[in-house]
Amino acid sequence: MPKYVIVGGSAGGIGAVEAIREVDPVGTITMISEEPSPQYSRPMISDYLSGEATLVKMKYRDDRFWEKNKVQALTARKAVGVNLTSKYVELDEGDRVGFEKLLIATGGKPFVPKMEGREKDGVFTFTDLSNAETLAAKVERGKRAVVIGGGLIGVSVTEALVKRGVKVTIVELKDRILNLILDAAASEIVEKVMRQAGVTIVTGQTVQRIEGRRDNDGAVVGVLLTNGEEIPCDLVVIAIGVIPRTELAVGTEIKMNRGILVDRFMRTSVADVYACGDVAEAYDFISERNSLLPLWPVAQLGGRVAGYNMAGKKTEYPGGTVMSALKYFDIPIISAGIAVSEESNGYDVLVDHHPARNLYKKIALKDDVIVGMTFVGDIEKAGIIFHLMKKHVHVRDFKEGLISENFGLVTIPAPLRKKLFMMGD
Repeated sequence: MPKYVIVGGSAGGIGAVEAIREVDPVGTITMISEEPSPQYSRPMISDYLSGEATLVKMKYRDDRFWEKNKVQALTARKAVGVNLTSKYVELDEGDRVGFEKLLIATGGKPFVPKMEGREKDGVFTFTDLSNAETLAAKVERGKRAVVIGGGLIGVSVTEALVKRGVKVTIVELKDRILNLILDAAASEIVEKVMRQAGVTIVTGQTVQRIEGRRDNDGAVVGVLLTNGEEIPCDLVVIAIGVIPRTELAVGTEIKMNRGILVDRFMRTSVADVYACGDVAEAYDFISERNSLLPLWPVAQLGGRVAGYNMAGKKTEYPGGTVMSALKYFDIPIISAGIAVSEESNGYDVLVDHHPARNLYKKIALKDDVIVGMTFVGDIEKAGIIFHLMKKHVHVRDFKEGLISENFGLVTIPAPLRKKLFMMGD
């Protein structure tokens, strides 16, 4: 029986393997993944679709990673259940894999709402490599696509399709795109850049039906919006978001909210069972409570912490927070922490906005501590601001300079600068 079983071979699973092997070089590890080769960078699937990245370039670890770390890799296999009393994972073909320690790193799955016509040929989701490969095979220059969802996934697939010569319409239910990470002013900058690139943006609407061709109802010919407008298209990409893949925990004693609840050591409510990544609700150092943080670096860090603790090296998870760092349509964006508007009660909000230059900076403070930040167009100083936010630094004495073009390390009081940046803290 394997000592360690990891369900999921992406960022969290890889982080766990590497941490386990630092502590325990001989304990047996089995990794179970539905994907044939799970060790690729999921954030790069839009680059694969656009043709700017090959599968080789996307590899997060090389093909010998599992072998070099003495891992039994059960790829292209699905874990369908877990028995916590007898301590085994059941696989799709009826096999059972016993464990002493279990890590659930199953990630997320695309949220697909009930929508007439979603089973038609030409309808795709966009969360993993197989989605990108299937979509890439259908893409031809001059075709028309409707992307349902104007969040991070929707904007990323839109850019990739535009680079392939596809005419794209984004349909977003809210009043603006990227609404979970950007306020109205910042979103307006991004929308302007996207429209200049030829993208049509429809907000305040969603798709109620995907239409089929008259001569072949199984093939996409367009979509019908909730306001009755019809948009002709050849492809539909559902990119509304992801939800945690909690199926293994359903019906067990593992406590869940929207995701699997874990403590600061990535332990679930059941002994010897851990969780990390998009499936887990872990500590957020800004809100100081557990929340879903579907982010690649957070998954990798959570996996390392889980791996250390599984192998007996007590390690506390420092926490993550909502953070997005992206560059689509040649405009860099970093957003982290709590998203607040300028009118939010209880927050001190600093803003520097130059719409003609596509520049926007906003910092939100609570009791003189940074709790949120948004940088659009110029992200050079974002790293310093994020460090101050993560360390819960009181910035009252220099907060007015935080959004100045001249802000930098030298504007931080020398004693604080030395403590934060020059002593390895």
